[in-house]
Amino acid sequence: MPTPLPPLAFGGDYNPEQWPAPAHREDRRLMAEAGVDLVTLAVFSWAWIQPRPGAWEFGWLDEQMDELDAAGIRVDLATATASPPPWLTHRHPEMLPVTQDGRTLWQGGRQSFCPSSPVYREHALELCSAMAERYRDHPALALWHVSNELGCHVARCYCDVSAAAFRAWLRARYDDVASLNDAWGTAFWSQRYDDFEQVLPPRAAPTHANPTQQLDFARFSSDQLLDNFIVERDVLHRTSPGVPVTTNFMVMRQTVGMDYLRWGRELDVVSNDHYLMGTGADGHQELAFSADLTRGTADGKPWLLMEHAASAVNWQPRNPAKRPGEMIRNSLSHVARGADAVLFFQWRASRAGAEKFHSGLLPHAGTDTRQWREVVELSGILDSIEEVVGSRSRNQAAILFDFEASWACELDSHPSSDIRYRDRAEDLHRALTAQGIGVDVVHPSTDLSSYDLVVVPTLYLVSDEAAAAVNAAAEAGATVVVTYFSGIVDESDHIRLGGYPGAFRELLGVRSTEFLPLMPGDSVRVEGLGDGVVTADTWAEDLELAGAEAVATYVDGPAAGIPAVTRREVGEGEAWYVATRLDPAGTDRLVGRLVTDAGLERLPGASDLVEVSRRVGDDASWLFVLNHGTAPAPVPTSGVDLVSGVDVSDGFEVPAGGVAVIRQTLGSA
Repeated sequence: MPTPLPPLAFGGDYNPEQWPAPAHREDRRLMAEAGVDLVTLAVFSWAWIQPRPGAWEFGWLDEQMDELDAAGIRVDLATATASPPPWLTHRHPEMLPVTQDGRTLWQGGRQSFCPSSPVYREHALELCSAMAERYRDHPALALWHVSNELGCHVARCYCDVSAAAFRAWLRARYDDVASLNDAWGTAFWSQRYDDFEQVLPPRAAPTHANPTQQLDFARFSSDQLLDNFIVERDVLHRTSPGVPVTTNFMVMRQTVGMDYLRWGRELDVVSNDHYLMGTGADGHQELAFSADLTRGTADGKPWLLMEHAASAVNWQPRNPAKRPGEMIRNSLSHVARGADAVLFFQWRASRAGAEKFHSGLLPHAGTDTRQWREVVELSGILDSIEEVVGSRSRNQAAILFDFEASWACELDSHPSSDIRYRDRAEDLHRALTAQGIGVDVVHPSTDLSSYDLVVVPTLYLVSDEAAAAVNAAAEAGATVVVTYFSGIVDESDHIRLGGYPGAFRELLGVRSTEFLPLMPGDSVRVEGLGDGVVTADTWAEDLELAGAEAVATYVDGPAAGIPAVTRREVGEGEAWYVATRLDPAGTDRLVGRLVTDAGLERLPGASDLVEVSRRVGDDASWLFVLNHGTAPAPVPTSGVDLVSGVDVSDGFEVPAGGVAVIRQTLGSA
């Protein structure tokens, strides 16, 4: 029988091959002190396990597995296929990835392989099989970990091997070249093909590449990386049945190369890596959005936080250390939004290599540090809230998110390069959570019947089926809000004719005849969203009412006097359109109205700096309160705070920078 994961597991990546034997003995002692019960092992160990072709050296890994088991620590065992060893790329330089402009990316970093390379796949499956055969019955084994952050560094390869694989993918998608020509609109610029063999990846060209070619290549590249996971997963399922298989996503603002909402259904359990950007004050808000999106990739089920940072990372231009309490708040935010494990990169901060300045649970300065004391404190908190494991979120609001739409939205030759796909989704999520509204971030194909508020931000590309589902949600009683640059094209990136916003025009009761993008630094004023005016930037439209009513209007700018926000009654519900990029104050006012109209329940005590969310079990719920501010935060609720172990009532306050997890029986508040 496979070894189950520890409840609310705590630990991180462990790289004993980087350290001498005395450090290993210290690791076991300090892991016990810190309460570590799960480590990820062998992620970058290919060259140690197979130092040369046909040679296998498992002795050191056997020893680690045995000693970890003796210490009561479970293992998330990697297949070690994340980074090919130098001997492999030296023998087979044809497997190296190539950039859009034809440059080869050489050995010397990591992920030095083309995702379509049959050479890489052959050797990776040989290693995966050897790992599975050797450790399938080991008592420390709790989870298999395929590769690592697939696509993190090489999401797309443009080499000849990739070109051939791309053509095979296109044949499967379109059957014949005539269908390809129609989908790609090749009548434009004399791009018509008469044979699939003429098709290339969207390599560097004299000017903008065909947009549907770019979009299909993004789809293909995501599928190639996913297939690399699937073939390893299938080996593990056959050889090591019953042990769940995962790979670590990177759902965060700076990563868009993979269609994780499609990938999630292929994993036995979803896991994610998340790292804060060092700039700006919205880190906890971006984290919350990404965690809710990760839960969306898991179809609402609990997931695993496979990596985050104890303090600073190493890969940004400037890498600030986390401030007191920040690491604990970050960790609990992930748990609040569905994570049933809290792991880090890495256990011990490296002394050499490209990531030597990346923080670890055990810092360079050792255990006489604030960071180590917070690590031990976090472990104790996780022990105290283990009962939340397996519980889920139950939310009345959904934000629709689609990775394909994000790729299409940010292609070149668009009305404004200032439009960024996640921008409105994140800001609307921020405004909703600040008003105490739990949010699911889900794919447009998700069943929307359980939601009272459906938010559709910048959904530039949308299928007929998804547009019909949004319309049906409004007809059935939901409040639906659609933002600018939504519904514009179909799956082939072809304009939906007849006026914007295309697929949502009839639902919203509006028709826009022309986009009016604003220049950098320009803004417009909008009135009608409460007392006084708010500002907006980036976007405006020449909008006509066609059944909707104007809620807010441009005061000035290129669309002065034209509706900026509209509303239309639809069946039992209503549909709103937001035709500009409202500032945070305007977004807050809009969301306040939407929440009221939809009749949503607000969680107590929430604000921009006080993060409140809820997980729900069979008999109880758990209210997570994370105070990111510098003043105590009153929380008008009652229950038992599992962190402090005390009963709380309406006068309860969470201290500045503090956390609380309040157990409540279902029906209490």
